[in-house]
Amino acid sequence: MPDNSSPQYPSVLTIGVVGLPEIEPGVNLGHMIAEAAERQGTPISHDDILVVTQKIVSKAEDRVVELSSVEPSEFAAAYAAAAGRDPRLVELVLRESTAIVRMDAERGVLITETHHGFVCANAGIDMSNVPDEESACLLPVDPDASARRIRAEVEKQTGIAPPIIISDTFGRAWRDGHVNFAVGIAGMDPMVDYRGTDDAHGRTMHVTTIAVADELAATAELVTAKAINVPVAIIRGLPYASAVGSTSALLRERSRDMFR
Repeated sequence: MPDNSSPQYPSVLTIGVVGLPEIEPGVNLGHMIAEAAERQGTPISHDDILVVTQKIVSKAEDRVVELSSVEPSEFAAAYAAAAGRDPRLVELVLRESTAIVRMDAERGVLITETHHGFVCANAGIDMSNVPDEESACLLPVDPDASARRIRAEVEKQTGIAPPIIISDTFGRAWRDGHVNFAVGIAGMDPMVDYRGTDDAHGRTMHVTTIAVADELAATAELVTAKAINVPVAIIRGLPYASAVGSTSALLRERSRDMFR
């Protein structure tokens, strides 16, 4: 009989981590994730990659802002009035941005470049999954540093230092629908570079680089959907290139951006 214990086909397992409580500022997130994975019978192993949703990272880092504390500027108030939006939220978007990329008050669209270099709607700020209806959640100040800290916390708890990807939901240029992207990385190369290698027909590839960290973030979203309160996923069994890791590798330089 054939031995089916070691499949000869590519496979990757995606596991949602359940049982995490509402996250409070200052908690040891890596410790909590490791304990939750252990409780559900899927302890973190050496071939795992952890994908952690941005919202719980921001909560742990006290990046939730009460709108009552925000004083809108004249510009924010004018745009908000034209777009039918909360001027305090618009002000937060402007504060978290280095540039406005697109602004359309008629459609209520405000696309900015954040101080991280991300080009996205509303500087990545949203009001979903925060207990207070009058609060907004900002992106972490330095998501790569956040990923490194969570990785160190997991290693201290388990003796294993898995790569960490912090994910967030962005829209996509020229396509409808949203997917999760990597906004913070530690412990792995976020890109797989096939340039100079041959394809299955022996042709040398010259331009193919795969944003594997973004692919993993999108894969994890299948088990970490916002409505089901599962903010962490374990990606198990995918080979990866160990590296310090940084989302800067995923950001296209302005000089190579043909649309700005």
